[in-house]
Amino acid sequence: MARKKIVFVIVEGPSDDEALGVLLHRMYDKNTVHVHITHGDVTTTKGAGSSTILAMLGKILETYMKANHFTKMHFQEIVHIVDMDGAYIPDDVIIEDVSAKKPIYSLTEIRTANVQGIINRNMTKRACINKISSTQRLNDIPYQVYFMSCNLDHVLYDKLNPTDEEKERDSLKFAKKYGSNIPDFVKFISNSSFSIGGSYLGSWSFIKEEKHSLERHTNLGICITRALTG
Repeated sequence: MARKKIVFVIVEGPSDDEALGVLLHRMYDKNTVHVHITHGDVTTTKGAGSSTILAMLGKILETYMKANHFTKMHFQEIVHIVDMDGAYIPDDVIIEDVSAKKPIYSLTEIRTANVQGIINRNMTKRACINKISSTQRLNDIPYQVYFMSCNLDHVLYDKLNPTDEEKERDSLKFAKKYGSNIPDFVKFISNSSFSIGGSYLGSWSFIKEEKHSLERHTNLGICITRALTG
């Protein structure tokens, strides 16, 4: 029997892993899934940019490889899941709201006490996403990135601004609901009104247009379909 290969999945937070981890393990049942949590948005972290983002992601991968004595031959692919956070919206719909302790998202605008901070963040995030969405290999391993818009909670639970407590509760509820019913999860993520199918690059072109990066959309179904049929 051929040795199982690793599908290295990069997500932003523990609740992302709790919601999707068990499902991805079952999607890729012929391989070994490792979910790596970056504990924050790697596309907006200090030092991130179009010229550095691939090296930053490569370092995450290399650290895992060295700790476990793996080489690139042990990997089937890298799957990276990112929140869009309205990164591609026009600057003029980033609205000042001095009462906002953190950014408040809606389908049409972002309200924030620090308008210039969000403008700068979006600029950095766009540069990184433009780079990684056109990248096919990372450290010579097949790589693709998939979006959750405006964020994972928005796509999976239809909540734009959840508290940390809600994220934890909703992720566990979601995993329980779909963990033993993979066909329903596949239908949910691939055939809902928010599912963006078609070509991989075409889905990225869509999410970068107008205010789509604030709206409820995901192309993760493309990944899931490929996992089940590949």
